[in-house]
Amino acid sequence: MSDFASIPAHADLYLRPVQFVDSPIGLDGQVARLAGGLVWFAAYELIAVTGGRRVVQQPVPVAGFEALLDSVSAAQRERLSLLAELISAARAPIIAGERVLRLDQPLVMGILNMTPDSFSDGGANMGDPDAAAQAGFDMGTAGAAMVDVGGESTRPGAKTVWEGDEVERTRPVIERLARSGTPVSIDTRKAAVMEAALSAGAHIVNDVAALLWDDRALEVVAKAGCPVVLMHSPEPTKGPHGGSGYGDVLTETFDWLEARIEAVVAGGVERAKIIVDPGIGFGKAMQDNLALLNGLSLFHGLGCPVLLGASRKRMIGALSNEAPVGERLGGSIALALKGAEQGVQLLRVHDVPETVQALRVWRGMKDAALVGRPG
Repeated sequence: MSDFASIPAHADLYLRPVQFVDSPIGLDGQVARLAGGLVWFAAYELIAVTGGRRVVQQPVPVAGFEALLDSVSAAQRERLSLLAELISAARAPIIAGERVLRLDQPLVMGILNMTPDSFSDGGANMGDPDAAAQAGFDMGTAGAAMVDVGGESTRPGAKTVWEGDEVERTRPVIERLARSGTPVSIDTRKAAVMEAALSAGAHIVNDVAALLWDDRALEVVAKAGCPVVLMHSPEPTKGPHGGSGYGDVLTETFDWLEARIEAVVAGGVERAKIIVDPGIGFGKAMQDNLALLNGLSLFHGLGCPVLLGASRKRMIGALSNEAPVGERLGGSIALALKGAEQGVQLLRVHDVPETVQALRVWRGMKDAALVGRPG
């Protein structure tokens, strides 16, 4: 058994599920389920932080978790017990009109940008709501659980769009998609755009500023009672790409999201309706993004569904001979499967058919493992 005597009594503690297994069969008491989904794990990585620095980082077998609890302070025991409970608890489904989206397996959110300047598909759907809506319908037919409609680019250097223009770009498309029964999210940080989208039939608010850009945003979401995605960025009131670096990007992002969840709950939003996004590529360097992707399972300790938006991101090009945006499918699929393996519930992607196919194959392997071992 590991020695836990070196954990300072005043340290901040974190648990990251590690040592994932194909199946829990025959492993009673040795594995735990991740967020009520299709992934099981055999150990936690215990991280202890003091003064912004990791002083302990060691694996703790699920079967030895009680021994860890017996070796820490009362406050730390309470904290670790809560984290373990939140890590394993099933997530509430997303209610999108008449649709119920269960979160016991990864779902795809298709990206539909109504912008002239988005980094990947800027201009592709501008000026023709019918054609744009058809693109959204096609995503649903290909297997997307929902469509994320945005009217303002959040790429580095993009100009802020007047809220009236943003409404004009997005509302007609949302109305058409909602009438068809397609679950729709509105990708915006402006309260007026949220209100217009929700009145047009949108079901979810996806805010890269975590309801901090606009003073009315939290009030709008609380009043609507809709699910909301809170994305991390270093300085959301200034824009999504600010910041001056991190000491430990994984734990600092966790702390930020945890504090933001509590503030949003205090503002009247049900915790069960909050989704978190670590904000890959937003105010983060390459090494920060890689650390977040490798440590995604830590965020299940927040007790909320996790959304991963890494599709076609710049880091893929940086890791593959500067591949241009249109040639990043392979990297996007790799990151989507990395998220699925760590229990991420929502994958926000440009390439819906290909991602859905990859997830179906992944799910097939999971199902085969869960029915038992041959022989």
